[in-house]
Amino acid sequence: MTAKVLTGIALRALIVSRLVHTAVAAEDSVTLRAADVWSLAPPGSVQIAGRLGRVLDECIQNRVLHQPIEPLVRPYREKQETGTRDWRCEYWGKWFTSLALADAYRSSTATRVKLREAVEALLATADEDGYLGTRSREHRLEGWDVWGRKYALLGLLAAYERTGDRNILAAARRHLDTLLSETGPGRRSLVDTDQVHKGLASSSVLEPVVLTYRYTGERRYLDYALYIVRSWSEPSEAFPDKGLQLIEEILAGTPPSQMRWHKAYEQMSCLEGLCELYRVTGEPKYRDAAVRFGEAVLRHEVTIVGPGAQHEHWYGGRTNQSGYATRPVTQCGAPKDGRCLLSTSWGALHLPQETCVTVTWMKYLVQLLRLTGDVQWADELEKNLFNALLAAQMPGGHWWAYFTPLNGERVPSLVQHRDVELSCCVVSGPRGLLLTPRWAFMTASNGLVINLYGPMSARLPAPSGQTVEVRQQTDYPVEGKVRLSVRMRQPEHMTLYLRIPHWSETTRCVVAGHSVEVRRGTYAKLDRTWNDGDTVQLEFDMRGRILWEPPNQVAIARGPLVLSMDDRLVKPATRPYPVALDISRKPWIELRPNPDAARRIGAWVAMDVPMVHQGVGVWLPTTGTVWVTFCDYATAGNQYNSNNRFRTWFPQPLWLGEIFEPGQTWVTLTQHHYRPEPPEWARPRRRWWAVWE
Repeated sequence: MTAKVLTGIALRALIVSRLVHTAVAAEDSVTLRAADVWSLAPPGSVQIAGRLGRVLDECIQNRVLHQPIEPLVRPYREKQETGTRDWRCEYWGKWFTSLALADAYRSSTATRVKLREAVEALLATADEDGYLGTRSREHRLEGWDVWGRKYALLGLLAAYERTGDRNILAAARRHLDTLLSETGPGRRSLVDTDQVHKGLASSSVLEPVVLTYRYTGERRYLDYALYIVRSWSEPSEAFPDKGLQLIEEILAGTPPSQMRWHKAYEQMSCLEGLCELYRVTGEPKYRDAAVRFGEAVLRHEVTIVGPGAQHEHWYGGRTNQSGYATRPVTQCGAPKDGRCLLSTSWGALHLPQETCVTVTWMKYLVQLLRLTGDVQWADELEKNLFNALLAAQMPGGHWWAYFTPLNGERVPSLVQHRDVELSCCVVSGPRGLLLTPRWAFMTASNGLVINLYGPMSARLPAPSGQTVEVRQQTDYPVEGKVRLSVRMRQPEHMTLYLRIPHWSETTRCVVAGHSVEVRRGTYAKLDRTWNDGDTVQLEFDMRGRILWEPPNQVAIARGPLVLSMDDRLVKPATRPYPVALDISRKPWIELRPNPDAARRIGAWVAMDVPMVHQGVGVWLPTTGTVWVTFCDYATAGNQYNSNNRFRTWFPQPLWLGEIFEPGQTWVTLTQHHYRPEPPEWARPRRRWWAVWE
């Protein structure tokens, strides 16, 4: 047996023996120069019940734990990827970080065993120099190679964070050292290894590079991180004049869609790393750039349900969100030999809100919330969670959508690589969903923070060190009443920060029987001595709201939920006539709960919306009121077939004979000539509609 094999066996055996024990949080080896305003809830401290809790559980059981490991590691073992069309290198790391989040949320024998098996399987594929990737030596640094190395590194660091095992960290270091030996000052430029995305994909390795420095304290990793950021301002093959100019364009106020390279997914991945670099250096410019970019996305790109990227590119989504594809597209042939043969006419498609972008935007929002404690990031997280993200997970949690349109039909993600039977979005989606417990509650130096409401509880460390339990009794977001109770051993003076959503025009807050004035779009800072059994009662403004998109498109929201029409609840009229919303009380609109309709399709909420029946063919005085049933956007269209259509944006007036025409279909939501369906192994083992029974 070779020395390499013996060393690998010994290392894997030691790691496996450590993984079977209770996870221990990893510790930093360097002192951070910039402290977070809010800190993530400790692993295992938050438990979520109700519908959201069931969605999390289904994601863990039917997607994360159900995923076989062998197809994920086979590309690492065979090392046959070449060119720019192969990105199997990202699947293991994306899936594994979801598994680590699942174990952090609700650790079990199943999650711990899966962690152990997954780490062991990956490490068995390592080259002699420690490289963990899907390419032979002659094809390293091509295409998506560095991007894939990043995800393998993130996975190993996630394993270290769950176990505290320094041997896993050593494997991560060896893997990263191969990149340092191949790129950097005096070697090949890192940004030039990525011609497809002008350096952004390769540069996104910044995040795990900084984390490796935090956990090891080895200066060379910090130096390499600083080199990556410098390279954005230096001439490159893609931009021979001044380079990417990423930070410069952000600080100059350039809208995201007008930046030198506006690929949303890779761009935000780089900026996640910049947030981590700010923590270890304290350089104000890094924080300023990260925050300003987030604000620019809010200003120019977000839609009413999530980030408005088109095929992962920023395109002014905030003012273009009600559009859809109408032009024909050239379809590609069927996949062969496990390769994904993509269409060459992407520009003809409107491919909205890719799940990878939604997840990366949410991860970035968590970074900004930690850095700033600014409520706007928590508001945006809630909107994305309850709308774009939950809409993208198929009922039962076994599969995900690739794109989430606002009108049309929902389409399961295509399989990008037949030999692995996965797509980027199917393994990305759980990373966003399973991050929820970490930001739902957070901690501050002087108290506790509540960002998300719903039937859930948390056991968090108070400033004194004692554990405080906070319980929420509520049916939020169906209703706006929330009752918080605090359990603690000893009275303690601290601040309880409660998010007051920007959409809640009037909010009632009662603390221990006394009314407290609060303002929307802020944190209510309840600074007092808390005693065991103290309560807080909140009542949010759940009136219906009319949302506008020039020139004449409208939508409806209630609380954090955007509402949509679904053809299971409202049928096109056989004798078409126009109706319009009553805007006399703009922006408010009367809504009537329809629990029977909600039960019929398994919706979170269903609401009847009054529309004014107009004179046929002309804009004449009203002739009556028509009540049209809407449901929450995440439920609309969730049968995931061409017979179940939905609509969120609609014109004013709306012809009831054309409610669902036109809209996006599977033809405009995939690059293939066939309608995608989940592979057989990933399909649910029970009726999806039984989830809510």
